[in-house]
Formats: sequence, structure tokens, C-alpha cells
Amino acid sequence: MNVVILAAGQGKRMRSDLPKVMHRLAGRPLLQHVLASARSLVPNRIVIVYGHGGDEVRASIAEEGIAWVHQTPQLGTGHALQQALSALDDSVATLVLYGDVPLTRRATLEKLIGAADDGLSVLTVELDDPSGYGRIVRRGTEVARIVEQKDATAAERAIREVNTGLMVLPTGRLAGWLGRLGNDNAQREYYLTDVIALAVADGVPVRAVQPADAWETLGVNSKTDLAVLERVLQRETAAQLLDEGVTLADPQRVDVRGELACGRDVAIDVNCIFEGRVELGDGVQIGAHCVLRDVRVAAGTRVEPFCHIVDAEIGRNCRIGPYARIRPATRLAEDVHVGNFVEVKASEIGPGSKANHLSYIGDSSVGRNVNVGAGTITCNYDGANKHRTVIEDDVFIGSDTQLVAPVRVGRGATLGAGTTLVKDAPEDELTVSRAKQVTVRGWKRPAKKK
Repeated sequence: MNVVILAAGQGKRMRSDLPKVMHRLAGRPLLQHVLASARSLVPNRIVIVYGHGGDEVRASIAEEGIAWVHQTPQLGTGHALQQALSALDDSVATLVLYGDVPLTRRATLEKLIGAADDGLSVLTVELDDPSGYGRIVRRGTEVARIVEQKDATAAERAIREVNTGLMVLPTGRLAGWLGRLGNDNAQREYYLTDVIALAVADGVPVRAVQPADAWETLGVNSKTDLAVLERVLQRETAAQLLDEGVTLADPQRVDVRGELACGRDVAIDVNCIFEGRVELGDGVQIGAHCVLRDVRVAAGTRVEPFCHIVDAEIGRNCRIGPYARIRPATRLAEDVHVGNFVEVKASEIGPGSKANHLSYIGDSSVGRNVNVGAGTITCNYDGANKHRTVIEDDVFIGSDTQLVAPVRVGRGATLGAGTTLVKDAPEDELTVSRAKQVTVRGWKRPAKKK
């Protein structure tokens, strides 16, 4: 089949310079969600009709195999589909989706496609408050036409069954139907919904299909709508995680803005955010208020509260935090401890090594069984370029030490507390760099002036 995604709307009620379909839901643009649903059906062709913010919309979708059609001016949904006709295969049906209706399940779309058969199918839903939606007008049990609210009579406005906009249409008939559309309505637009009445007049059966949940059909027209759908999607994601055996301290206080894959016996505390692609191995525990983005955490690791981890690989049985920051291109081996207020960036830390307090390890290679004392920093930036620090196995670094890169600390070396290391430290030796301790007799501490 063909899939056409209508994504040309401006979204004035969003009150934003960003095109409506580019606003993010669970970390991804609305249009990406719709495109993922389309891809799941493995269609012959995907056509996206775009308009407002055209270059920005196209640049946001880097996928191949998409036909792009520019709608200008924007004269309604019927006009939008008309622009796409030349890109469609007439021998198969066309599914019409909307770039601002992001949560329709694949099973619902398959049901809609199956219902079309030799005619036309439309997805409808019954709402307690149908305000703003086109009403489904039936003749007996059959769908006769769709009337937009601005053009509806009082009796038609009382109808609770509404049009969602999602349809499956026989492509071979589209050119004739779309060419007969008029714009004699309150919006002065060419409505795709008017095709229903034309199909009925031509004796083509029109079948209505309803989704399992009304939220599958909800569109985004305002920031309020976007917030509502965000909570719906997060609730559904949390329910899926629970079904998979993940322990969530509070399912209403977890946000997955991408993909989260969990092993067995994973536990996640409140107010955690997962972005991009995150993988948590068996028995991983994530403390409260953590943010993980594009991270792989191996089995048995515990991340204490208030940690921020981005683009990193964490080994087995590590202990991270609390209040630790793991920055991109960091790789921690097994049994590594990165403690409170420790920052690691673009570094590898070997098995069994520890940096438990108030330290910065940047652009470094740290061996196994290394102890990094509190307040230690690698001075990796000279004001223009980054340099690398190498700390070999079994090194002990005393508190408040500065390692001025590029520098190497040999295997088994000890650096005395307060050392500023500007030259390589030899293996198995104690290296100390301090000023001579003196006492200044008679010195007076400054006092505040009255």
C-alpha cells in the first residue's frame, strides 16, 4: 500500500516558531512517531506532504525511501492529498496519516486497512466532548458523510462519533474524487472528509473502524494537547515496563524519551529520565532523580541518586554516585567506584579502580586497582588543546593532587597528598611535590574594617 503523512500545518495555537510536527513527544518529534508507525506496516511507498517550516521538517528526517511533496499554499487536507497523487501507486490502497496524531497503534492501523477491502475505511471514535471534530453522519448503520463542526447543524453537533482523519482509500479513484471537491465552507478549504460523501454517491462502501483506546486518535494543536499526550505515552510505557518485570517505585514518575531495554530484576526509583537508547542489565538499580542518555549499564551495577550519565558504558557491579557526572566517551570496567561529586569525561577506568570523592578525571586512561584520592583532578586543558593522562595499574593517588597532562604515572606508584605532578612519576616509587612547610611568626590575620 501507499502511506501519505499530511504534515504541512503551521500550528498557530502552539505559539511557537517551530513547525507543529517538530514539537517533541517523549524526546522525538511528532512526525517521527507517525513515521515509525508507517514503517511498521512495511508499505510500498511513504509520502510526506510538508509546508510550513519545510526545510526544517525535511532536515529532521534523515531516513531514505521517503517521497517529499511540498504543499503551497495550504488549502486544506483534500488539497494536500491532491499534491501527493503523482507519487502514489494506483494499483494499491492509500493510508492517510497525520503528522500531529502520533499515538495510533499498529494493530489499529492494520484493522483499518483490513476494513477497507474493496471500498474505503475511516477511523472514528466516540467522545464525551466532540467539540472541534468533524461528526460522522450515518444513514442507518452506514457512514453517509462527515461534516466539520463549523459547518454542522445543531443536531449534527450533538453527534458524539467523530472523524479522526485517518482513512484508507482506493488510490485509483482518488484523482476523480479530489477533483470534484469544493471549498464552499466556513474555512474556504478543500476537505478530504468530503470524499466520504462522494464515495457513497458512487456506490463505494464506507466502513468505520474504532480503536481500542480513544487516546490513539488524539492530535496535537496546542501545548496543552502535547502535555496530555506526553503523560499518556509515559503511562503506557511504564505499564509495559512493569509487564516486563521492571520494578518502578512510582510508575507516574518515570520518563522514557527514547528506548529503554531492561534485563531481569531491574529497579528504577522516582523521577528518572532515560533519553536516546539506554540498556540496563540484570539486577541494575537506578536511584532517584537520575538522567541517563545513550548509556549501557552492565549487570549488578547500582547508580545512586542524582547522577547524570551520557554516552557511556558502565561495567558490571559498579557503584556510581550519588551526584556523579559521567560524560561522553567514558568506559568503566567492572567493579569501578565513581563516588559523590566525581566527574569523568572521555576516559577509561580499569577494573576495581575507585574515585570516591570530589574528583575530575578527563581525557585519561586509568588502569586496574587504582585509588584516586579526594580532590584529585587531571589538568587536561592548557587553554588551547586537550592532553591525555595515563595512570597505570595499582597506583595510589593522595588527596588534592593535580596531574598536569600530558603525564604518566607508572605502575604501583604513589603520589603524596597535595602533589602537583608535571613530570612522569616512576613505577613503585613515592613522588611528592610540595612547598616547604614554614611558620611565619608574628603574622596577624586580616580583620574587617569597621
